Amino acid sequence: MRDWAKARRERTHHLIELGGLVQKARLVDLTDDDRATLLGAFLDIAGQLQGSNVTTPVDLKTRWRRAGLHAFDAEKEHVERKEQP
Repeated sequence: MRDWAKARRERTHHLIELGGLVQKARLVDLTDDDRATLLGAFLDIAGQLQGSNVTTPVDLKTRWRRAGLHAFDAEKEHVERKEQP
């Protein structure tokens, strides 16, 4: 496989995974699939990470990571319960 094709495939896979996170967070449903609202939210997050508010970017990332890890764990537990006989 050519290098450019491999790089394109890897980028596509990465973007699909990111879209999956948006879906997993239920942002598509909560915004009625309004892409302008989603983009605005992402731009707001980016602004927060650039330090344009009182909360430090490190604190924001720590809080978001903790919430994300909790959501992944909860989903894993839910799937494991469904698989038990």
